[in-house]
Amino acid sequence: MTTAQTAPPPSMRLRELVFGAACAAAVRAAARLGVADALDDSPLAVEDLAAAVKTEPKTLRRLLRALSCYGLFAERPDGTFAHTDMSRLLREDDPNSLRAIALWCTEPWTWDAWPLLDEAVRTGRNVVEDLYGKEFFPYLNEDAPESADVFNRAMTTSSVQSARDVAQFLDLSGSASVADIGGGQGHVVASLLEKYPALHGTLLDLPRVVDNVDPRLRAGGALADRTRLVPGDCREAVPVRADVYIIKNILEWDDDSTTRVLRNVIAAGGPGARVVVIENLVDDSPSMRFSTAMDLLLLLNVGGAKHTTASLTGRLTEAGLVIDDVRPVNPYLHAFDCTIPA
Repeated sequence: MTTAQTAPPPSMRLRELVFGAACAAAVRAAARLGVADALDDSPLAVEDLAAAVKTEPKTLRRLLRALSCYGLFAERPDGTFAHTDMSRLLREDDPNSLRAIALWCTEPWTWDAWPLLDEAVRTGRNVVEDLYGKEFFPYLNEDAPESADVFNRAMTTSSVQSARDVAQFLDLSGSASVADIGGGQGHVVASLLEKYPALHGTLLDLPRVVDNVDPRLRAGGALADRTRLVPGDCREAVPVRADVYIIKNILEWDDDSTTRVLRNVIAAGGPGARVVVIENLVDDSPSMRFSTAMDLLLLLNVGGAKHTTASLTGRLTEAGLVIDDVRPVNPYLHAFDCTIPA
């Protein structure tokens, strides 16, 4: 039976770290093969599992043995393999599935970009333009449509899951209206409208994003009568008046874009409006390994960055907001609850 080692010595830990690509590739392989979907509640012999996912039994056993070292699947004394809490998250039908995220973080372009991290650190620039001759999102949409599809599914999955946490976290009982700025497909707004039956919501995002809004918010949807959809670029203007503004995971662009978004929200809301900024932090977080890795990935693909507590506090106060509270929403998101002063 394979078990995960604990507290290896520094020399072995470094050896494990430099083989991190093997671990990521193993997770990707399991996700693409559908191993987690083929394995149900009962343990399976590797021969049966291999037949289900159309692989060779011997090589599948090697893959599963490697993954079980990290707690992803479990090898039992009789040689069968069983699910763990982590491996269930690779199932498509799990309500907290991370399969799309696992694929997105290991897409082909990432294997081209990661070896150039030293160049990105040296120059402070993304490496995608040099690799592919165009900016990241044009590259995805024009040259890598399969990766673009994986990206869209991953972002939808992440947004749906975090929206539940945000809605549970936020107390909007004294508010009549909420606006999600750059809110994607509107999962946060939808979750908040479901929580507060008297609340009205507005979603502002780019036209192509709003065109694919959550069905609950579209005409004929369950929440449509309390929803306003506004196509636009929040860096250019925020033509929305609301009691509460939510800005989630969009202040990781360049400094100029961040400044313009905050300025536009403050101008729209006016004195007394509440602004809730929700971001991943690269410090003071139980998920620092995750958030710092995302920070480096942002550097590689778009030249962006995640914030520290100090850097985000500085940006918000410089913009003119008063920070009333800072609290974790979940293990990987923090909320900065702010007010626009008189």
